[in-house]
Amino acid sequence: MNMNGSRYWLQLLVLLLPLCWAVAAPAARPEISQPLPDFRKLVKQNEAAVVNISSTQTPRRRSSRSSGLPELPGSENPYLEFFKRFFQERPELPGDRQANSLGSGFIISTDGYILTNAHVAQDADKIIVRLSDQRERPAKVIGVDELTDVAVLKIDESENLTAVKIGDSDTLEVGEWVVAIGSPFGLELTATQGIVSAVGRNLPSGTYVPFIQSDVAVNPGSSGGPLFNLRGEVVGINSQIYSSTGGYMGLSFAIPIKLAMQVADQLKVTGEVTRGWLGILLQAVNNDLAEAFKLDRPRGALIAQILPDSPAASAGFKPGDIILRFGGEPVEDSSQLPRMIGVTPVGKTVAMSILRNGEPLEIKATIARLETTEERVMTMDEHSDPRMGIVVADLSNEQRRGLGNDDQGVLVTGLDEGPAANAGLYPDDIILQLNHTPVKSASQFVELAKELPNGKAVPVLVRRENESLYLAVRMPAERE
Repeated sequence: MNMNGSRYWLQLLVLLLPLCWAVAAPAARPEISQPLPDFRKLVKQNEAAVVNISSTQTPRRRSSRSSGLPELPGSENPYLEFFKRFFQERPELPGDRQANSLGSGFIISTDGYILTNAHVAQDADKIIVRLSDQRERPAKVIGVDELTDVAVLKIDESENLTAVKIGDSDTLEVGEWVVAIGSPFGLELTATQGIVSAVGRNLPSGTYVPFIQSDVAVNPGSSGGPLFNLRGEVVGINSQIYSSTGGYMGLSFAIPIKLAMQVADQLKVTGEVTRGWLGILLQAVNNDLAEAFKLDRPRGALIAQILPDSPAASAGFKPGDIILRFGGEPVEDSSQLPRMIGVTPVGKTVAMSILRNGEPLEIKATIARLETTEERVMTMDEHSDPRMGIVVADLSNEQRRGLGNDDQGVLVTGLDEGPAANAGLYPDDIILQLNHTPVKSASQFVELAKELPNGKAVPVLVRRENESLYLAVRMPAERE
């Protein structure tokens, strides 16, 4: 082959090589996008287990200082003034006697047990549950736990009830798809979807609840409804939202179903929830406090106060102690500790690792029972006067010291329709004088009230918060 021929074949080979490589190389794989999940089957399988709840209650007069919002401590708290419950109390109007509140719930067993929020069911005179097929059934309140915002209802329906499947909220992960079904603004069986934004979220209004945060659209009326995972299992109860308008703004919070079922089991058996109590007041450890208490980083729960006659006092805890471990479990944040103590069986002795004056120490304490506000009120020495429509109780020593006197004042613990409520008295007011006579005990108050003249207005001196004011109570024209 001559030189020209060789050059020809070499040039041809150079031209063909890229083509050969292109043929031999594997084809580039197109990007496969993940399709969005299809929620149709999930909704169809569970919509019959979701119910609409209407509750009717007679409004109780309350202090004008009560806004219906959760008490959120700390002016720098990001939730302050924005964090709202779904059903805020509207202003009471003259002559207003009944209030209807709409919420959601879901059937947890075919014998008629229903889970919802405590703030949907509490204080209701009558509750009506509307099923997905528009059947309506009266419901009985089995139990309400305000600390977790969980309530259990029961309807007398033994046929054709569909119950949800209960999932494991402990296995939820951030980014997981979730679906809510409820009745926003009374629009029944509305489904919305989103993802889990955070787990174990600590909120000022939920000391005993590690909330599930999601971006599922939840609005007033969906409170108490279920939050599902993609397997169609309930993982939470929709409870609260973060909002500056009262409507959905991208942050909603659900009670983990594992905690809710633990509460429900106790409510079904005893009608109440028993929690452990240590008797300490806590505060969070920030960077400055960590440095001051010789911690390597902010962690643990700082004891700010020891309550008298408490397990903590008996065990030898001191203000300034920092609890780092509770029963072997690390305490990373002060908000964790109340939940740890709350689920501890009453009477159990727990070892706690603490830091005192920079030195590690172990203290053992026996957990006592947390007494609820309702139980404390029931143990008060209460007296009532039906003619005035009022119930009063003796003040505690601490309340008397707060007033600056040791022998005057009674606490208003209840009001019915009548002269006292019409005059503007509220629960938690302290009555100092009745018709110019100093009031020293609840029994004396009742005796004084019996002598009040018919059809006349008499002055009542009241202490409300840190201020005193006079109210005029007009007694009925004739004794009933």
